[in-house]
Amino acid sequence: MAAAESPGPAAGPGGPRGAAEPEADGMGLTDLPGELLELILCCDVLGAADIGRVSCTCRRLREACQPRGKVWRERFRLRWPSLLKYYSHTDGVSWLEEYKARHNAGLEAQRIVASFSKRFFSEHVPCDGFSDIETLGCPSHFFEDELMCILNMEGRKGLTWKYYAKKILYFLRQQNILKNLKEYLQRPTDRQSFLEGAVLIDQYCNPLSDICLKSVQAQVDDITDKVRKVLRMRNPRHPSLAAKAGEVLVPEVELQRQVLDAMNCVLYEQLKYKGNELDYYNSLNSYIHQVLIRRTGIPISLSVLYLTIARQLGVRLEPVNFPSHFLLRWCQGKEGSTDIFDYTYIDAFGKGKQLTVKECEYLIGHHVTEEFYGVVTSKEVLQRMVGNLLNLGKRESTDQSYQLLRDSLDLYLAMYPDNVQHLMLQARLYFHLGIWPEKVLDILQHIQALDPSQHGAVGYLVQHTLEHIERRKEEVGPEVKHRSDEKHKEVCFSIGLIMKHKRYGYNCVIYGWDPACMMGHEWIRNMNVHSLPHGPHQPFYNVLVEDGSCRYAAQENLEYNSEPREIPHPDIGRYFSEFTGIHYLANTELEIRYPEDLELTRATVQKIYSSGKE
Repeated sequence: MAAAESPGPAAGPGGPRGAAEPEADGMGLTDLPGELLELILCCDVLGAADIGRVSCTCRRLREACQPRGKVWRERFRLRWPSLLKYYSHTDGVSWLEEYKARHNAGLEAQRIVASFSKRFFSEHVPCDGFSDIETLGCPSHFFEDELMCILNMEGRKGLTWKYYAKKILYFLRQQNILKNLKEYLQRPTDRQSFLEGAVLIDQYCNPLSDICLKSVQAQVDDITDKVRKVLRMRNPRHPSLAAKAGEVLVPEVELQRQVLDAMNCVLYEQLKYKGNELDYYNSLNSYIHQVLIRRTGIPISLSVLYLTIARQLGVRLEPVNFPSHFLLRWCQGKEGSTDIFDYTYIDAFGKGKQLTVKECEYLIGHHVTEEFYGVVTSKEVLQRMVGNLLNLGKRESTDQSYQLLRDSLDLYLAMYPDNVQHLMLQARLYFHLGIWPEKVLDILQHIQALDPSQHGAVGYLVQHTLEHIERRKEEVGPEVKHRSDEKHKEVCFSIGLIMKHKRYGYNCVIYGWDPACMMGHEWIRNMNVHSLPHGPHQPFYNVLVEDGSCRYAAQENLEYNSEPREIPHPDIGRYFSEFTGIHYLANTELEIRYPEDLELTRATVQKIYSSGKE
């Protein structure tokens, strides 16, 4: 799979064939100059085991392959190039030991990933499901690197491994980001960068993306340099052009105005940044790395970018938590003034337009009190950013895992762990999804301690959560469905087939079936099942749909897909190990539950698609 070839002990006194044997002209490998010998041993056609055997043939080769030397460093680099960034100082590093540690971490990662399907196929990975990962005996970045190797495996195989590797990596990175966020919140306010806070939110909601503060800051610095070029053309002696600009505030209002004018020129005229009015409720507008890529966003994300650039150029702008439209303010009077009329307000969403108090009210269409013009802290800025994501998470309709809502709730409660409203929302969400019942009980206990008046809602959820836990204890094992059973004779389709819905036209793959509709009377009534010619008394199929949803479809509504293709569903790897190009192969756990389906699937594929080609 993705683990390294083990360095291992020497194979024998002779080592690799011809390793130290003399050539016909009398010169052997060991007679070569050291640099040339190293160059040969660093060749990428040699594996770690080859180097291990070579080093045991004689003293000269053992010295050439010393653990801290160039040969093992190159072997490590060739195998895992992305890991070199963790070594700021390479002197004194035992590259052989690092190679062995990374190799062993790979084996451990593969063992854990392979175990997840068997342990958690029937349920969401529980809270304590990651306990063996949290107590790893190897460096976490080695473990994560192996998970990335699994995720990046080419082809359409290993889908189940990729599915669980992604879940584990998601968990590990989010845990690390939460630690960083809590450390950030504990700093003094003057050391809480608005940009860093925005990056932490971005990272938590996109833990598998390559997002880091250094990279985002470099992109912001590049924009700042462009602003300096414009500023230099307009005023070559401007103080913001000094080498240490940003460390000292630009004193005069007119000089500050020149900076803001140059910023507007670069951001909105040259780089074409703009507020995303057409797709305002897209979550990408809230992620700072996407704002930089797409050059569009919502008021708060554009304001963070605008404020950061201004401060790097010596102009102190401040965030204003204005209702419905986040703004920045720029002091025109005495610094620290409490008079709202001493400030000009800047709309980063509106191309940096400078507004008066009255124009701010025109912007949102109603009058607001003075408190809404006040400056807010970095924590309050993050609260609003997370609040926006929370609202978007509640609006999501296709993502049945509610991942955005779950992530934004985690972030909000990391900042405000005793907020009863959001604790209750988290408990209800987990209860609705049927996941983590033990954690639901912990949350409910915490709510009850914070606010005893919630005992009614808490009591209801506690009762039903305990019932859920008891039902789970009573489960005796997976239900096995044999097609050969008489009661299953009407089931026409099988696991792994790519189907098309006759009425709604969506593409899907079958991952389960019942000989008749097993849903309750209310669902059958709401879905108008009785209007179907065969009603609920026909086979029904669990299908993964291309839009990311899971549905329960009647047999008469499904037909073979004339052009089968991959179904881009996030749970595809939970049930299937491979896509053959025409159908999916059930993984071990699904095959246990439907042991006779694979044979029918292959026969169906042969009949439907081979005859079509002929």
